[in-house]
Amino acid sequence: MLQRQLIRFRQTGKRLLAGSWLPRTVQHGRGMQTGMKTDEFLNSGSAVYLESMLEHWRKDPNSVHSSWSSYFKDMHSDGGPSAIFEKDERVLQPGNSRTTALQLEKLEKAFNDHMSVQTLIRYYQEHGHKVADIDPLRQDQRITRYLPELDPAHYSLGKSELDTTFALPVTTCIGGSEKVLSLREIIRRLQNAYCGTVGVQYMFIPRRDQCDWIRSKFETPDAAKLTAADKKLILKRLIHAGAFEDFISKKWPNEKKFGLEGLESLIPALDAIIDTSRAAGVESFVMGMAHRGRLNVIANICQKPLEQLFAQFMHLKAADSGSGDVKYHLGLSQQFINDATNLPVKVTLCANPSHLETVDPVAQGKTKAEQFYMGDKKGEKVMSVLVHGDAAFPGQGVVYETFHLSALPEYSCHGTIHIVTNNQLGFTTNPLVARSSEYCTDLAQVVNAPVFHVNANDPEAVHYVAQVAALWRATFHKDVVIDLIGFRRNGHNELDEPRFTQPGMYKIIDQMDPVTVSYTKKLIDNGVIDAHYAAEETSKYIKRCAESYRTAQGITAVRHRDWLDSEWENWPPTSCQPFNTGVDEGILHRIGTVFSEIPKDFNIHQGTKRILENRQKLLQKRVADWAMGEALAFGSLLCEGIHVRLSGQDVERGTFSHRHHVLHDQERDKETYSPLANIRRGQAEYTVCNSSLSEYGVLGFELGFSITDPHALVLWEAQFGDFSNTAQPVIDQLISSGEDKWVRQAGIVLLLPHGYEGMGPEHSSARVERCLQLCSDDPYDMLLDCSREAVLTQLRNTNWQVMNLTTPANLFHALRRQVKLPFRKPLVIMTPKSLLRKPEAQSSFDEFLPSSEFKRIYPDKTASKHSDTIKRVVFCSGKLFYELDAERTKAGLEKDIALIRIEQICPFPHDLIKEQLKLYPSAQIVWAQEEHKNAGAWTYIQPRLDTLLGHGMNDERSVQYIGRAVSAATATGNKKRHESEQAKVIQEVMTWL
Repeated sequence: MLQRQLIRFRQTGKRLLAGSWLPRTVQHGRGMQTGMKTDEFLNSGSAVYLESMLEHWRKDPNSVHSSWSSYFKDMHSDGGPSAIFEKDERVLQPGNSRTTALQLEKLEKAFNDHMSVQTLIRYYQEHGHKVADIDPLRQDQRITRYLPELDPAHYSLGKSELDTTFALPVTTCIGGSEKVLSLREIIRRLQNAYCGTVGVQYMFIPRRDQCDWIRSKFETPDAAKLTAADKKLILKRLIHAGAFEDFISKKWPNEKKFGLEGLESLIPALDAIIDTSRAAGVESFVMGMAHRGRLNVIANICQKPLEQLFAQFMHLKAADSGSGDVKYHLGLSQQFINDATNLPVKVTLCANPSHLETVDPVAQGKTKAEQFYMGDKKGEKVMSVLVHGDAAFPGQGVVYETFHLSALPEYSCHGTIHIVTNNQLGFTTNPLVARSSEYCTDLAQVVNAPVFHVNANDPEAVHYVAQVAALWRATFHKDVVIDLIGFRRNGHNELDEPRFTQPGMYKIIDQMDPVTVSYTKKLIDNGVIDAHYAAEETSKYIKRCAESYRTAQGITAVRHRDWLDSEWENWPPTSCQPFNTGVDEGILHRIGTVFSEIPKDFNIHQGTKRILENRQKLLQKRVADWAMGEALAFGSLLCEGIHVRLSGQDVERGTFSHRHHVLHDQERDKETYSPLANIRRGQAEYTVCNSSLSEYGVLGFELGFSITDPHALVLWEAQFGDFSNTAQPVIDQLISSGEDKWVRQAGIVLLLPHGYEGMGPEHSSARVERCLQLCSDDPYDMLLDCSREAVLTQLRNTNWQVMNLTTPANLFHALRRQVKLPFRKPLVIMTPKSLLRKPEAQSSFDEFLPSSEFKRIYPDKTASKHSDTIKRVVFCSGKLFYELDAERTKAGLEKDIALIRIEQICPFPHDLIKEQLKLYPSAQIVWAQEEHKNAGAWTYIQPRLDTLLGHGMNDERSVQYIGRAVSAATATGNKKRHESEQAKVIQEVMTWL
């Protein structure tokens, strides 16, 4: 009805006013889309607004502007409220005594003023943060920045309108229970909500309910009001933060500590998050952060015994093995009683290298794993908190990758609280040359996470924002960002001079009191505390530090294990029981049947149907190809109650269309079926999930998942092996060296497709040489004992395993052994591409039975029968074996050449290789590879074989190299050249002097 009235008004009243009746906000393009036509306006916002005014007037005539009240009353007197619309055409006719030009002019002004006020409110909500007092240094004078859209005069609202009352729109909470406010009061409340020491960015969020929720937390009068007890608690926590920094600075003035001075409010912020979240039901907090303020967090948030922390400053010897790490990289896991709720809480701080944000996805993966094992499907018991640096947040790509995992089904942690410790400086780099965005946190908008910019020198605002962030996470289970804006009182580390490059900034900083001092003075002035309170709290904390320092002086050695961030229950096993990686044939048959059968009432793709039919044929022949061997490993572990998680790009189908662990109904597009998840009742859960197009973030996530519980098989597959190069920081800093630095075992498996098939430099090599370079086994530390115990000891003493497997059976045993071992070591497997369907690369079911086991090498059984005639012993790995074997057979050289496959390259199988060398005492020794000489396993193999020959056997022979020449590129992109190079390698193996 109102729409009809507006249309008629357009046809009649518009002529009276010659078009000038439209509100100025529309005439000048403000508050509406540019170029919006009159018709569009009349059919949209105006109708809603007019109807809103009518509803307010009906309930209370005094709740609307007097001009509106007069208009509605006049219309009402001529037939009731319906007459306003029923008789609108008559009322608005030219010459009607009730509708004079003066009345219309008043009505137009009232309409314009109300619309202007709405626009003003919305602009405060969208842009108020731009003039908020969020920088304690006030370097860019944000507090004095002028935005004309926040000035009432911009909307022709002058002093005469300041005391005029306006009805408030439903999209604001500034009125509380009041429906109308004067313009003066509206502006005051908007400035309090959006232009104080908190700048709220949220209007980009597309959901109205979430925006309304945030408005209720910041616009509602007195929403952030704190009690005296709250303020005293905040001060107490600030005192602890500041006193800790003072204590360690005085005791160890020449030590790097990456202190928190200038951002001490981080401590009460984290405490508020834990208090609020614990009250909401969260029991476990997984934290990731870099080095800035880490020691303070360890002491005051994680509640690590201070004597253990202080001992790290004393340069003591280590009581256990490992390299250890600097104190501000260490992780830990602590359980204690939360003061606010008197409930137990667990806080884990993940160990992190200097590679800044690398820990982010690791902490997320660990959080996801804890949620999984607790059955916490909504993230109500376990949550993550990530603390970032302001330069690293936009600068490190892994932050973006981590954000993009936040809503993916198998990666979501159901909301993370991010805190940016914003000291407005990146080492020595000014933000103006460090990022392109206005805020360092703009990245968070990619997942519609609200951002709360807060002045770190206002501890009460920081405390409130932290509470709101925790409640947001508990309510919506989505990410939220706190931009804690402060400064860095000292240099990047305490031995650095920041005034070299930031003289102006540090002139300001030098004049500023610590926040503990300024907040103490504020509470004294307000009568919340007396002068003795702060001194007494400081004295108690310093006394505690001093007592812990005296205890630390009695410590003679540090234990790396005291800093373990992933403590496993009942681990390691009390005794090392013999284990078998083979399984009964009945289990193999059951898994193979499920893996190859077509589900009932399922519309399967014809290509997939053929693959399943081929699997059925293999099953009948008791033979497994690569996909079947992998499935038998997964399925058998699932039947034993072991959770299996396979993640990576396109792993559900498999990049090479060989896996098909998730079948898709061709008619019902969203319906899927996972065979290995349906082997039998009571089996463990199988998680197979395609990841986002990310390597760095996803591998970090899977590592975090794997370190949470040793009783699981967690695998990450690179789509092509070389894709692992973008995950190299995780491999270098965390996986290969994690146990040495942080005593943190991990059983993660990396599946890296590898093999030279002419697919060019980026799709050929998984850079096995890089993996072998990271191996910690000594080429001169030879294992000559073939006993099971000696082999396990060798593996236990090595940082990880690197394999290039050639049979499905060996893959099966390698994966099962990964879970059966009495310790956990990362495993890197160079997996094949062309061998996935090669008939020669299949395994009989006999090789999967309990009598079988993992083969570190495959001897040449044929050649061993003719050891006296063998002229050349060729060691190799991977698919090259099959090519060499085919050529040897073709040339009839079985009695001349022995081909021995090294399946487990690291740890190097000295004992088995020695046995093979003894079989052929006069034969030439060769290492053959398809990779270039400066790549592949050659540089790893050569010193080990030569050492074994020279010192292990007193053999004067040395190993010779056959393979491609050195190259900067990993492979050629020319198919013909590839074929020529590969043929040359094969031919050289078959030819000798």
